Amino acid sequence: MSLSVEQQMRRVAGEAKSAAARLASLSTAVKNELLRSMANGLLDEASTIKEQNDKDLIAGREAGLSSAMVDRLVLDDGRIRAMADGLREVAELPDPVGEVTSMWRRPNGLQVGRMRIPLGVIGIIYESRPNVTADAAGLCLKSGNAVILRGGKEAIHSNLAIGRVLRNQLERLSLPAGALQVIDTTDRGAVLELLKLEDEIDLIIPRGGEGLIRFVSEHSRIPVIKHYKGVCHTFVDASADFAEAEKICINAKVQRPGVCNAMETLLVHKDIAETFIPKIAVAMRAQGVELRGCETAREFAPEMAVAGEDDWYAEYLELILAVRVVDNLDEAIGHIRTYGSLHTEVIVTSDYENAQRFVREVNSSVVMINASSRFSDGNQLGLGAEIGISTTKLHSFGPMGLEDLTTRKFIIYGEGQIRT
Repeated sequence: MSLSVEQQMRRVAGEAKSAAARLASLSTAVKNELLRSMANGLLDEASTIKEQNDKDLIAGREAGLSSAMVDRLVLDDGRIRAMADGLREVAELPDPVGEVTSMWRRPNGLQVGRMRIPLGVIGIIYESRPNVTADAAGLCLKSGNAVILRGGKEAIHSNLAIGRVLRNQLERLSLPAGALQVIDTTDRGAVLELLKLEDEIDLIIPRGGEGLIRFVSEHSRIPVIKHYKGVCHTFVDASADFAEAEKICINAKVQRPGVCNAMETLLVHKDIAETFIPKIAVAMRAQGVELRGCETAREFAPEMAVAGEDDWYAEYLELILAVRVVDNLDEAIGHIRTYGSLHTEVIVTSDYENAQRFVREVNSSVVMINASSRFSDGNQLGLGAEIGISTTKLHSFGPMGLEDLTTRKFIIYGEGQIRT
């Protein structure tokens, strides 16, 4: 008798919870050996993975997916090699599990400390990119967590193929298969059932568009790491070096416009608007960027389209940029607070006091001085890799690496003390 979707998901979650207890006590050496074996397995089985990927590509084209969406699905030799390299890089990272982050002595002689431990079971719900299957598995396993992976239907064959390769290495090392599971049904009901299992699953991380993340957040009984969108700003202050500002702005918008850390709104101080806006407008147009400006910005670059209220909230993810002139730093910060998504904000300035005020008063997850927003990425920030970017403040904020897949427990050393 076949199991219902509810029964299947309960079984998956139960196996993951059992496996998590074993993973939490694995040595760093065993975890690293596992990740390196997984990397080798991906390369050894590259032809099989590509065969399964072809099925997804054919189905995607027949379903009318855009060329950009189809490109996200592709697993060629280079991308498979990149997945393997990513697993090896995670193996080289310091293991956070068991780290004692602080220790202090109380007046009664008790020594009190805090130690990093795994979260337990992590559910990851994602769209499109099958490389997430390997990337997420590596980070979760290295941090001692069991992982349940549920990808989108457009990548089902690719995800299952990668999952089989990775699970084979668990079996080879006599580790529980429940530590890594890829959901093999595209039934949306499976997601809804998983989101009910708060006794077995400790954290849900959705990776995909705003619609997916809102769906997961609205239906989950389990804590969710949310990242709705990346409305990233660059503020060019009155003291900015124009050449530096132009270089930063072009990179932030153009280098890869379809990602969450690309600049979507440019704010320009009024004192330099007359000179800087025509200059940046020419440079942006040369890169194929469509500009939408406020009334003042359009005085200095009349070819700009008119920006409406919706443009200030927009995550374009394409070569479109909103431009606004602000009176001062206060107005720039106010604009960011009103329209930002707590992702990444940049100030380009030579004024030390303004730079420090911007850092103190802008409460997004990443705040930068004189650098492109494109650096808002776990790998670029020295985390080695990231599981995603959190724009909520609990329990993690910003790009999430291995440490963010752990929590801390108190440890206490006594010598027979009793409380009176």
